[in-house]
Amino acid sequence: MEQYYRDFGNWLREQFPFKVQKISINAGFTCPNRDGRVGRGGCIYCNNQTFNPTYCDKQKSVTEQLEDGKRFFARKYPDMKYLAYFQAYTNTYGTNSHLKALYEEALAVEDVVGLVIGTRPDCINDDLLDYFEELNQRTFLIVEYGVETCNDATLRLINRGHDFDCAKQAIERTASRSIRVGAHIILGLPGEDENESLRQAPIISSLPLTTLKIHQMQIIRGTKLAKMYEEHPFHLYSVDEYIHLIAEYISRLRADLILERFVSQSPPELLIAPKWGLKNYEFTHRLNNYMKEHCIKKS
Repeated sequence: MEQYYRDFGNWLREQFPFKVQKISINAGFTCPNRDGRVGRGGCIYCNNQTFNPTYCDKQKSVTEQLEDGKRFFARKYPDMKYLAYFQAYTNTYGTNSHLKALYEEALAVEDVVGLVIGTRPDCINDDLLDYFEELNQRTFLIVEYGVETCNDATLRLINRGHDFDCAKQAIERTASRSIRVGAHIILGLPGEDENESLRQAPIISSLPLTTLKIHQMQIIRGTKLAKMYEEHPFHLYSVDEYIHLIAEYISRLRADLILERFVSQSPPELLIAPKWGLKNYEFTHRLNNYMKEHCIKKS
């Protein structure tokens, strides 16, 4: 199928001469807006159970989790290589010596050919960036920041604990070291309509990002947002509305930005709304058809 944007899967195949799969790791981190350094309670939408695979167990070591993940994927692709994905919570939130030990442990596991490190923009420092710069010379590395939105009022509402300028500076500081930088945003946050999301697209596009993850606003059981939604329901996008929004958003992004995903799938038992009943590949297929029908491409 014709591509109307640069997708992560094809881009990753350009980086390696073999198949590569990310394995998620829960290394036992927390967040500064959970433990009181910045705030308590975390982001109002956050429940980390929604993106921890079954093989991801913080009671196990990094090595054990990676070996479990390798067994999980090897049944389908026996010749696969792997990226260790430090995903749960804030994976640069700790002493630098502890962090470096975890990353090096992951790289020592057979067939692990790189790292993806998910974190917050307020949890980075120059010493760690020095290390990442050196690490980037000897292995594949992406440092991925949760940006969520460019709107400071929304960031305050969702209890994010930092403003957009903090995210912008972290991305710029990291990219200045020639490190691949990823960002994560959410479309449909409370108080943000389609016009606000589209206003932000050129701002995101102007950042020195290599990759971008996008997903829809989801209401997850056990979160503060779930209580807010129950008491004062707000608009959540239907599939068709969201496809239209994503297509228009993509059209406002620079052509070389790698788009990793457009939707997130939370476990059915945790998801309150919206319930679209689509797999990621099904959504992507519908999005590509929509963009073809409407002749929409990235700028």
